[in-house]
Amino acid sequence: MKKIIIILIMGFSTILHAQNTVSGTITDARNQPIIGVSVYAPEVQKGTITDEKGKYVLTNIPNGAVKLTFAYIGFEMQNKIMNLKSKESTLNIVLKETAFQMDEVIVSTAFNKIQSQNVMKVEHESIKSLQQKGTATLIEGLATIPGVSQISTGTSIGKPVIRGLSGNRVLVYSQGVRLENQQFGDEHGLGLNDAGIESVEVIKGPASLLYGSDALGGVLYFNPEKFAEANTFNANFSQKIFSNTLGSNSSLGLKTSTDNWKFLVRGSYNTHSDYKMPDGNRVTNTRYNESDFKTGIGYSDSKFSSTFRYNFNKLDLGMPDAGIAQQTTTKNTTYPKQGVYNNLLSLNNIFFLKNSKLDVDLGYIANDRSEFTNSNIATLHMKLKTFNYDAKYHFPKFGKFESIVGVQGMSQTNANSGIDYLIPDAATNDFGVFATGNYELKSNVLQAGLRFDNRSISTTLHGIIGQEGYFQAINKTFKSYNASLGYKTNLADDLSLRLNVASGFRAPNLAELTSNGVHEGTNRYEVGNNDLKTEQNVQTDLDLECKTSHFEFFANGFYNHINNYIYTSPAGTQLNGFDVFDYIQSNAKLYGGEIGLHFHPHPLDWLHFETSFETVTGKKQNGDYLPLIPANNWNNSIRTEFKIKNWLEDGFATLNVSTTFNQNKVSGFETKSNGYTLLNLGLGGKVKLGKTVFNVNLNGNNLSNKTYIAHLSRLKTDGIPNIGRNIILGLNFNI
Repeated sequence: MKKIIIILIMGFSTILHAQNTVSGTITDARNQPIIGVSVYAPEVQKGTITDEKGKYVLTNIPNGAVKLTFAYIGFEMQNKIMNLKSKESTLNIVLKETAFQMDEVIVSTAFNKIQSQNVMKVEHESIKSLQQKGTATLIEGLATIPGVSQISTGTSIGKPVIRGLSGNRVLVYSQGVRLENQQFGDEHGLGLNDAGIESVEVIKGPASLLYGSDALGGVLYFNPEKFAEANTFNANFSQKIFSNTLGSNSSLGLKTSTDNWKFLVRGSYNTHSDYKMPDGNRVTNTRYNESDFKTGIGYSDSKFSSTFRYNFNKLDLGMPDAGIAQQTTTKNTTYPKQGVYNNLLSLNNIFFLKNSKLDVDLGYIANDRSEFTNSNIATLHMKLKTFNYDAKYHFPKFGKFESIVGVQGMSQTNANSGIDYLIPDAATNDFGVFATGNYELKSNVLQAGLRFDNRSISTTLHGIIGQEGYFQAINKTFKSYNASLGYKTNLADDLSLRLNVASGFRAPNLAELTSNGVHEGTNRYEVGNNDLKTEQNVQTDLDLECKTSHFEFFANGFYNHINNYIYTSPAGTQLNGFDVFDYIQSNAKLYGGEIGLHFHPHPLDWLHFETSFETVTGKKQNGDYLPLIPANNWNNSIRTEFKIKNWLEDGFATLNVSTTFNQNKVSGFETKSNGYTLLNLGLGGKVKLGKTVFNVNLNGNNLSNKTYIAHLSRLKTDGIPNIGRNIILGLNFNI
């Protein structure tokens, strides 16, 4: 038996080591080796860096067409596809210097191109760059991306808005899995912590072709942090403190990898007191506490790659219903408050076939949400459990043509156990099938796709007819066909154009179909409508980009027409002392865009000037304005880069002036908002003190202590201003 075991172990070891190897040298235009270039194979989540001679080696790489990315700050990213047939292959790369940020591989689109090759315009931001802006939460950082805003409840709760659409019209993906967390509620935040997240990709427009229902307005796709490079061990600790909320954010991560196995773990804790307004008063019960834990384990060889990740997030959120009441700096929440537990498990598997591959993603999300009014007995308690599956087959590449077919689905249950029911117990099942293709001819790229979806919703009878909280049993099915067509071309060497037309859909959510009561924070009695139809939209996007070595310009325009747009309208009656609002439908349209430039003058290599302007207008068919449309914004930044002797590297200083204009285009149930200008400052870099090396960021937000109320603040109706001056100090150590 021992001999058999030894033979099996040796055979398995032979299989593991008889893999493809890719090696080479990376140089600049002067044929000088570049040290520290990141070489990464995203499909197997394996990477390395070049040595002092510019050389790299990647082992255990699968057969067939394999994608490799080469990235280094100050140089253009290169994305290469190698058709590996021999056990050892050589690929030498020459990187071209650039003044601008590196191009990035876009994961949220079908063919995972780098952005400069992608047909669809996707905004990509690293979490590190968002953190350097000094934002306190993940959603605050997202709101600095042109075209993205947030509906906020104090500093603790934020919901993303993409070009005027939010809630169930914006889909959020984390760890390759759609995040389901009762997103129909304005006071229901993301439930994601930025620790352990590498970057975010923003699709601004319908993405139903790839994601099905609820991607009608766009997608936020969060990429988890990468595993360690092969045969290394890394430890990382970061700490941030916030002057305004007397807050603290701590994170500790460990990760290690062999040639085949990868492992990481990260824990973080975030705690804040009530935020302070410019007049010195604190907004009572805007305090909150957050615990977050992430872990992952992966395995890859030449035939198979698998990654399992788990994320636990616990939120203890105060609900600011008392306005400016008790003044305290405690971090212990009081009533009313929310308690949210979110468990997210994901399993990504890639099977490498001869000249094709099969990508299978499985996910499970358990969202446990409680709301407490005046005691530790939950007034509202909802448990949402969701199982997701997504399988995509990538056909062998045929000349310049690539194609994918896939199936996608979701099985979801909602169960209530609190005193009150906001929505009924229900079961939701999705199934979708799609096909898409991509054709390249020199500088021209054409991409198209088709999709069919079916969503079934069944609810359970609850309550007494005629009383608040009564829900009749319903059984509804919604079907939709969608398509997309995109074209990209280079009008000149430095000038590209993208034109995309896509349709999307959204089935009515449970609140819209079944509501029968007063929703938290609305002060109105909402009545659902089980005859609502599917929202269906068509959006046209036109994007123009010009990029030279010292100048970058972009202009993005869109027009979005939505059939059967769902909204609330006053019924003219009252129930239980509240005005009654019904859910109804009509056609609507949204239009606008973003424009900006980035100037890096020669020979002032240390200076960058960036400016951007964003606007969106939303109207119903009758000409009335849609609610919750963000105000126009003009953002300007001057950034300098420097080095001080041998103790400060990658130094930067940023001055940001953000001007938000008056919002006078409001619905009949909103109030207008005044404009404001905020002044922000950032300073940081990599500090070297002997053998101690760490990154430091010092940010001052709203330095002038401006009193303002954001149009999308849910505290606006009470006349409560947003946060005042906030100084943030962040330290990051690689141990």
